Amino acid sequence: MKRIENIEPNYKNPKKYKTAKYPIRQPIYLTQLIQVLSKMMLLNKDKQVEKVNMEGLKPPFMLLSNHQAFCDFELVSLGTYPLRVNNVVNIDGYYRRAWLLEWIGAICTRKFTTDFHLVKSIRKVLSRGDVLCMYPEARYSPCGVTSYLPESLGALVKMCKVPVVVAKHRGNHLHAPAYNIKQKRRVPHRTTMTKILDAEQIKKMSVDDINALLRKHFEYDDYRYWQESGFKITEGYRAEGLEKVLYKCPKCKSEGKMATRGAELYCTECGKKYTLGEDGFLRANEGETEFSHIPDWFNWERECVREEVRSGSYHFEDAVDVHSMPRTNSFIPLGNATLNHSITDGFILSGSYRGKEYRIQRTPLQTNSLHVEYEFPHIKPLDCIDISTEDDSFYCYPTKANVATKLAFATEEIYLLHYERTRERI
Repeated sequence: MKRIENIEPNYKNPKKYKTAKYPIRQPIYLTQLIQVLSKMMLLNKDKQVEKVNMEGLKPPFMLLSNHQAFCDFELVSLGTYPLRVNNVVNIDGYYRRAWLLEWIGAICTRKFTTDFHLVKSIRKVLSRGDVLCMYPEARYSPCGVTSYLPESLGALVKMCKVPVVVAKHRGNHLHAPAYNIKQKRRVPHRTTMTKILDAEQIKKMSVDDINALLRKHFEYDDYRYWQESGFKITEGYRAEGLEKVLYKCPKCKSEGKMATRGAELYCTECGKKYTLGEDGFLRANEGETEFSHIPDWFNWERECVREEVRSGSYHFEDAVDVHSMPRTNSFIPLGNATLNHSITDGFILSGSYRGKEYRIQRTPLQTNSLHVEYEFPHIKPLDCIDISTEDDSFYCYPTKANVATKLAFATEEIYLLHYERTRERI
């Protein structure tokens, strides 16, 4: 693995937002205000929050939630009130409102980086006797199923030695899928908060055992929930945006040629068409239905990428439009650059800004997953990926169509390949 020295962009103001600081303790009046605002945001939604095995549980404890949509935060607020909760939040959540996030006690981090102070902040919150809430998938689920959970999660639980609660949301992805957040659907929201570990159990378990238990409790499938619950999604636009995650045609194997219109998903290369029914199943308009269940199509794409990575044939290169976020008040347009992604070197972003070249690398073991934004609202409503270092974030808009999901698959598969090789050498 070749590693290069990073050369930062030639900023006029080199100052970066300081994430390495402890969060304040959330004021009680803000806990009440957040509860009121959450209820208002959820006012017209069919919602239910159930608590399991939480009788008598008092802080401190860790609350780990799956991540499907913004309303995850609101539903967690309903389930934790009146407790003080400190949430781990990515830096783009601080955009133009850092004061607000700091005021409510949020903990800032940059996704998929090594952030040692984040661990210190988490332990600080727990030592004060409060609730630490984090979303270990670290992004909205792209397809309503479990995203990558880092191996370090079990080690963090083992270190903190406090009870662990898992909040599992169902319906939030279907209501506002990551690939089409703007067009909401009427869906029943169901949240279950379950205490899965207490402090004594954690002491007796290995990190591997804790990780296995966490993965078990994080299993979810929003499309299965749709199909088995029997409700209907009748909005005519229910398939729009699906081409962002179902980017590969199962018939002709073309990539980036899928498109949607209304309830229909189709390939512009071979013409194959599918309709997403009101019951949650995909059906081919003519001929064989290769995948009637959307996550099966999604997982097939991952397997295809895994084969490319394991065979050594995977490589990505594209011209990208880059906007960086060293601070929280604005995004800095860096212009066009070249993004390379390879099995040996990971990500290499190279470009020029204000007359000087910059070069950013994230090696395979530095990035275990990838932050993908479909139609990112803060810059321009197109798909982008975030390549972050410990003190900067680079939002890259590819030229090629519908490549963000494949890049996320490849990032995880390349990381796992190198991780396995590292463990074999130990």
